[in-house]
Amino acid sequence: MTSTARPRVREWGLRPGKLPPGPKNGITDVAGVRVGQTTLVAGDGVLSPGHGPVRTGVTVVLPHGGDLFADKVRAAVHTINGYGKVLGFEQVRELGVLESPIALTNTLNVGLVADGLVQYAVERHPAIGVTTSSVNVVVGETNDGHLNDLQGRHVRSEHVLAAIKEASTGSVDEGVVGAGTGTSCFGWKGGIGTASRLLPCEVGGFTVGALVQTNFGLAEDLTVLGVPVGEHVQPLQDDGAGFDVEDGSVMVVLATDAPMSARQLQRLCARAAVGLARTGAVHGHGSGDFVIGFSTAEPLSHDPPGITAQRVSLVNEAEAMGWFFPAVAESVEEAVLNALWRAVTVVGRDGNTRHALPLEEIEAVLGRYGRVRWAYR
Repeated sequence: MTSTARPRVREWGLRPGKLPPGPKNGITDVAGVRVGQTTLVAGDGVLSPGHGPVRTGVTVVLPHGGDLFADKVRAAVHTINGYGKVLGFEQVRELGVLESPIALTNTLNVGLVADGLVQYAVERHPAIGVTTSSVNVVVGETNDGHLNDLQGRHVRSEHVLAAIKEASTGSVDEGVVGAGTGTSCFGWKGGIGTASRLLPCEVGGFTVGALVQTNFGLAEDLTVLGVPVGEHVQPLQDDGAGFDVEDGSVMVVLATDAPMSARQLQRLCARAAVGLARTGAVHGHGSGDFVIGFSTAEPLSHDPPGITAQRVSLVNEAEAMGWFFPAVAESVEEAVLNALWRAVTVVGRDGNTRHALPLEEIEAVLGRYGRVRWAYR
């Protein structure tokens, strides 16, 4: 189920937004950020709760490659719609720091994935819970039960640790991978997507990156560069009973190298909803739509040498946010589109199917609206 044969949206000929992307056009364009993923696929046919078929995984995002508990990063969270099971958000909201990798998985696997993060933290920092404080691990989720044996909770500590071990600063695999293996997007196969934006030198030359786990949207609402694609192209209906994707969910991870406070990062997190809305998201009553953002600049020591310290900070907020807000909206929008473009068709439990987005049909619709894709290269 590799996505390597399908292009990203920009490679396909469209250019969402106005700001330039980074070299990898992904969250790893923010220096030091690492992403690792473990994909679990096993079995076919009728669902046997607790046994399979398996279409799930875990995706981890690390702000840097060191000891995150010892060298925390400033962070913030934002809840667009709170029908979800995120773990660790309240301490981030209260203290404004992140001290563990961010892990994304499926809804019923949150606890077991958190166990893997705790194991990783105490192995890296043995003083946790002994001579110093406990650790706040962060896990986000969406429901992949339409394709996956959700009750099986197949992602275990070893899969989390494997994802962390293989995490790198390279290009991020997208589509049917990691936490996106069994997820949907606007009735099509969704998954993991990422994108980035570079700010001009006059406002610091900073980078903003986004990574999304998509599992939301009604087919008729899909919008591509302002074109109501979903009104013209909709997926075939499979015979399996599934979840109402209107109430599906999304996890958004934002990263920047700008020296922002937790309050400033929270403002960025709130703007992720703009990028989601550009793709047609309406955030249903039963959707879990969450954002977590962090800055890699000016890490905070767990054991600071004194009460105060001199630090670089973003002071011209009025001018800076005029660039950061659209950078967030554009990177989130393109990350969602990349998740759709890269995903391949997946058949899951009970024969339930999520089809890959038909790019030829999308091209025809865009052409009817005067959006000839080659003009956007």
